[in-house]
Amino acid sequence: MREHLDSKIKERLGEHGPAIRTLGLGVVGLHEGRTLLAALNRTRHIRAVAACDIDKEKLAAIQREFPSLNCTLHFQDLLARPDVDLVAIYTPDALHGTLTVQAFEAGKDVICTKPLVNSMVDAEKVLQAGRKSGRKLLVGQSTRFFEPFQRQREAFECGDLGGLELVDAHYTHRMDWYYEKSPWVATGTDWVFLGLSHPVDLVRWYLGSIDEVQAYGYTSEMGKRYGVRGFDVYVVNLRGMDGKIARVMGHYGLRELPSARNSIELMLYGSKNSNLAQYHDMRFKYTSDDGTEVCEDPLYQLRHYYFNSETHGMHYGEFANYSEYFARALINGSPYSPTLEEGIETFCVMEAVRRAAQSGKPVAVKPLMDEVGL
Repeated sequence: MREHLDSKIKERLGEHGPAIRTLGLGVVGLHEGRTLLAALNRTRHIRAVAACDIDKEKLAAIQREFPSLNCTLHFQDLLARPDVDLVAIYTPDALHGTLTVQAFEAGKDVICTKPLVNSMVDAEKVLQAGRKSGRKLLVGQSTRFFEPFQRQREAFECGDLGGLELVDAHYTHRMDWYYEKSPWVATGTDWVFLGLSHPVDLVRWYLGSIDEVQAYGYTSEMGKRYGVRGFDVYVVNLRGMDGKIARVMGHYGLRELPSARNSIELMLYGSKNSNLAQYHDMRFKYTSDDGTEVCEDPLYQLRHYYFNSETHGMHYGEFANYSEYFARALINGSPYSPTLEEGIETFCVMEAVRRAAQSGKPVAVKPLMDEVGL
């Protein structure tokens, strides 16, 4: 196991030969998008060539930080550049659908941060545009690409768990800072599409298509203070098409207890063994075949790759991982995940959760998928 982990760490750190081919990347939305730009020193098959934002100060700051970058206030100018092969979208959620459609129509492949869309109308438009253009899209579900969750997936695919029997996922995070930074978060969307998209995506990754969801929602005291539309506390039960079950929990108005429960955790219970992946910590815990409990913790070896510093500055490693992964898939014509269709299906699951929490009744996912044309 130690040798296996060492080889994966070398892969994350890019200890390979030079890339044969690279793709040019244009980034729109320079708050989270700046993190991706800063992380591209970790990739070999993708390079940043252009950036776009409507905020002149952000754009000027990015130009100072990356002098060779072609910066513009106008998205159409970015799309018109022949050296932009791939567009990465990190704008407020309500703009994802429109910008993705425009990128497809311009002949560009797309990385879109989660959630891909947050409305049924946009889900249908994006799906139709993707099919018509033939372009590819990766949903930037960052948690999948954090080290412990990568290790957990490898163990699952190797059969270490035996048969999967229960999935348990959560994401909890105090979000007053987010409301202060981005007021649209409180009134322009729902937390089911924001924070809860992480554990919902993780469940769908393992269970596959979801048949039905049951959900309860509540608005925290913090959420009420900021005028949150809908709920910021969720408890959800999900049933897969094969009858297997999962649960998801999210809370975005609490004061966390990180030493007891990590912000994001995914627990897989199998017929043979069980395992747990954690974020912000970088621990992967599992039972071996003889019943021994094992904990892999490469934080000190990988903290600069994933966090860019001694502290937990978010998403650098995950963004680099999924950008490099998608670029390789495009260059080699290889399979990848989550695709456009998977992203739309996960949106339908999240919309089912929202409706179930509002109504207090179970909601089937298939009718929503039919409605958007999936």
